[in-house]
Amino acid sequence: MKTIEISKFLSLILRHKPETVQLTLDEHGWADVDHLLEQCAIHGYHFSKEELFKVVAENDKQRFAIDESGSRIRASQGHTVAVDLQLAPATPPATLYHGTVEKFLDAIRQDGLQKMQRNHLHLSANLETAVNVGRRRGAPVILTIDSGRMHRDGFLFYLSDNGVWLTEFVPPAYISIPRQ
Repeated sequence: MKTIEISKFLSLILRHKPETVQLTLDEHGWADVDHLLEQCAIHGYHFSKEELFKVVAENDKQRFAIDESGSRIRASQGHTVAVDLQLAPATPPATLYHGTVEKFLDAIRQDGLQKMQRNHLHLSANLETAVNVGRRRGAPVILTIDSGRMHRDGFLFYLSDNGVWLTEFVPPAYISIPRQ
């Protein structure tokens, strides 16, 4: 398997469908590295521990983490399976960003930003990341989130190990949508 294929496959099994290879994640999303490699091989997905560690180290978004012992791996965020990443609430910057596309704007204006099937909604501290996220579905529209005011109003934020800001929901009152 090539690096990009391994990364996409790891996202699938560590964030969404560990049952694809009969993998079990612990309550915090960790999987044993050797067991993961063994289960992947049994199900026809062959890659080495060295290739796995290279994917983790070189992933531009740092989507995965290896524990200090080097024996466990997990996704940094983006789960649709129930896991507790053990993140403490954090104070966000005054402004965060979210990349989307025009076809979702009416729903966002009405209902705000929803986490959908994921455990958290993802926000970016910089415009470039938000543009890249929005670009995955078409011409990006960048929403500006008044995260400082949200935090003062009692909304909780978490900072994942790879720098993604997480929250449960962003009501419309805290979202600035550029005019189209």
